[in-house]
Amino acid sequence: MDNIWSWIMSLPSPNDWPSDAAPSLLLASSPYKFITFQADCSLGSSLDAPVSFSISLHEYNSPAPSRTLWVSNPSPLSSPSTRHYLLLHQLIHEIITLSPSISSLNSNVYLELESISRVAETFEENEASSFFSLTLLLRLFLLCAIDAPVEAGYLFFSALTENVSYALNCTKVISNFLLAVGPDVEQRYMRSLGYMLSKWCLLRDIQTGPKLNAGPVPAACFSYATSVHGLFVLKGYAPILAMVHVRAAETNKDEMVSEPKESALRYALAHQQLELVVQLECNVCMRDPRFIRVDIHVDSLRMHVIRLGYNRQDDETELEEQDEIEIESERHFPSRVRFWVGPVPGSTYATGPSLGRSSGNPEREVETTQTVKGGFFAGAKGKGIRAKVRSSARTRNRSWRWEQEADGSAAVFEGVLCDTATWTEVATWRPGSAPTDPRTGLRRRWRGPGRAFSKKGGLVVAGDELPEGVTWRVGREMEGRKVRWRIGGRFWVSYFANEVRSGYWETRCVEWNQEVELALVAGGDHHHQLLNGMDE
Repeated sequence: MDNIWSWIMSLPSPNDWPSDAAPSLLLASSPYKFITFQADCSLGSSLDAPVSFSISLHEYNSPAPSRTLWVSNPSPLSSPSTRHYLLLHQLIHEIITLSPSISSLNSNVYLELESISRVAETFEENEASSFFSLTLLLRLFLLCAIDAPVEAGYLFFSALTENVSYALNCTKVISNFLLAVGPDVEQRYMRSLGYMLSKWCLLRDIQTGPKLNAGPVPAACFSYATSVHGLFVLKGYAPILAMVHVRAAETNKDEMVSEPKESALRYALAHQQLELVVQLECNVCMRDPRFIRVDIHVDSLRMHVIRLGYNRQDDETELEEQDEIEIESERHFPSRVRFWVGPVPGSTYATGPSLGRSSGNPEREVETTQTVKGGFFAGAKGKGIRAKVRSSARTRNRSWRWEQEADGSAAVFEGVLCDTATWTEVATWRPGSAPTDPRTGLRRRWRGPGRAFSKKGGLVVAGDELPEGVTWRVGREMEGRKVRWRIGGRFWVSYFANEVRSGYWETRCVEWNQEVELALVAGGDHHHQLLNGMDE
């Protein structure tokens, strides 16, 4: 599959098209069956004859005809570039249409052909080949998962490992593509990709043997960053099974990692994906003649664990439906966040960051009320006053504790999920490490007014919760230049039983590092004061 892009480019012109057999390319094979990618041309008097591509299932030494699994729309054979763009556009359109976990807010998404053509023109040949292979592989996966016969799916999954390893070697191209098509198409494309990669990781874990830790898959955890409209944006997508298993990583050896005893629960937890968006607002101020000031504060942070899959259409009993609903509600949840921003390591043009938040001590609010009741009385020793005093105190705890710190030239924002009763950190908890088990307080965690997550189980943090920013000072000699800044983070998700009865627990994490470009030019006539209590 790695040469399919060049194969399409090398198709003959209409005048030289072979009349005996259509050109074809082998995609997957076994001793009995094979899948091919074929080009069919309708030759006629016109030099602009249309060509269609198809995917077919064949059987060796069988008189039965081949079975066509998929057919593309016709495109002009005389224009290789148009041929590529039209085919790529159709593949992506079908991928986002068949994407799992489609939101009801964007049920119909329109994908412009101009967006595909514009971004495809920037591809180098090897990048275009990898991206096209990944897109075709993804479409073939959805075909085998939804419509194709079982034998086609078996062939596909048998050849999956080698093809995926090659196709994932195009992170730069995927970044450019996602920036060109917008967030709605991006979400659907990456959820389809995450669904395929989750199946791949599950198959890989099964092949390594029962309960063996096959290790993380960094190539399956994709991220990119961009600087746009005054924001540094970091986005990341990670199938849960591709993330680092924290317990196995701590032992620094191949460990027999435990798995859920319930097969349905194991299957549900395997088909989940972490989706991350970090947006940092950046402002460059040049009011002071001595230095340039760079202010950054958190615009928003979003972490969601999405269930990947399709709803079952067959009739089931009410008990089965209820069990399925409970299993589907079981998902990992964010338990720790640590992200950083600053000049690239080794930079000397900027000072270390000035922080805007002190250590995240628990917030405690004390309210004292004194009430005096009494009256005059007459006793044996004379008259007096009898009084009664009452006082009360109130403590307010937050599930998430946020802190700032500096690491070299970078500023670090860190949030930790804690059990509000014992202040046990969820991401670092192990059985026996704390007297109180936080799993008890985190059952049915998506309900109630005091929950630490949104209704859908995600973490959403806006600037009103993290209003304190950080500041760097840069010498005036850097004015007008463009410099590289780093943005990245390490993100943890954990699982404790929510609605079902299970003693299984785990914590996984993923780390991403990207670079963005910062122009040291004035951002405007006015300056937003981002740091509380710090004036220029």
